[in-house]
Amino acid sequence: MDEIKHMKRALELAEKGMGYTNPNPLVGAVIVKEGRVIGEGYHKLYGDNHAEVNAFLNAAENVEGATMYVTLEPCSHYGKTPPCADKIVEKKIKKVVIGLKDPNPLVSGKGIKILKDAGIEVVTGVLEEEGRKLNEIFLKYITTKLPFCIMKTAMTLDGKIAAYTGDSRWVTGEASRKYVHKLRHRAAGIMVGIGTILADDPMLTTRLEDIKGSDPIRIIVDSRAGISLEAKVLDANSSARTIIATTEKASIDKIRALENKGADIIITPLKNERVDLSFLMKELGKRKIDSVLLEGGSELNYAALEEGIVDKINAFIAPKIIGGGRAKTPVGGEGKACMKEAILLDRINVHSFGDDIMIEAYTKKKGD
Repeated sequence: MDEIKHMKRALELAEKGMGYTNPNPLVGAVIVKEGRVIGEGYHKLYGDNHAEVNAFLNAAENVEGATMYVTLEPCSHYGKTPPCADKIVEKKIKKVVIGLKDPNPLVSGKGIKILKDAGIEVVTGVLEEEGRKLNEIFLKYITTKLPFCIMKTAMTLDGKIAAYTGDSRWVTGEASRKYVHKLRHRAAGIMVGIGTILADDPMLTTRLEDIKGSDPIRIIVDSRAGISLEAKVLDANSSARTIIATTEKASIDKIRALENKGADIIITPLKNERVDLSFLMKELGKRKIDSVLLEGGSELNYAALEEGIVDKINAFIAPKIIGGGRAKTPVGGEGKACMKEAILLDRINVHSFGDDIMIEAYTKKKGD
């Protein structure tokens, strides 16, 4: 069916914008006239042309009377760019096939109304679920102003994230690690606890071979601001920004020293004597950080799950066994007293990366 074929192509185009459009959605557009594709476009960069406009600019011939396939409802408001719905009317497109209605309150059916009022035939819901998954970050952020949080873990087959000595290089193989850098490229922020910084002193940047990846904003959860001023995440030569999330337990002098190193400071209320993660997510949302990749240690992972801020889990499992009663697991903390209290997951998918597997799942929220 042509509608499916052209919408699949529009989704492929939309994915090319991954990592560059946050907090805007990923959108692709295809223009078809008399059975021929005459124009394609996608949203390449936040603040730049939207997909529909780029498709018009790339059109090989006059688009009047053509059909446009677009993954998300055309916008109807003035933002960084003019309304795409008006541009479609102006270009005399005959029919618009839409994958997903835009939940943005500024759009939310208004774009479709503009098209229909102009006499344009509109079809909606084509490959809607695929479009919803592609834009799961945008869909949460635009409706809640809270970041979409992905918890990434990597463990051996017996559930260890490191040997009892603390050695963790490397749990998973190269293919898995490459995919993690794609996750970093996709997310606006990357979050770790102070324990990870003290143990590994990571850069937390994106390294991709085929494209120049976007570095996420580094978010360090550090209740006492115990981070060293020499930590790599505070390196002045790095283009990646760093946020230190701390509490009243941090000294004023240390906070000033961190600010002098270029770090942004978020002071949250104390919750269980630690950073209030729910408060932190609200503050990150205010800074237009629409997504967070959580690469925490076991304590931070448990706290995040308990607080209900985790939306999705990517759990990598390597075909290795190291044992050890003192070897850490991906999720620590106090734990649940019985199975009926377990945090439940659904929408499970399994992927392979070399010899490793990755289980992708979503946390069940109250009311699901």
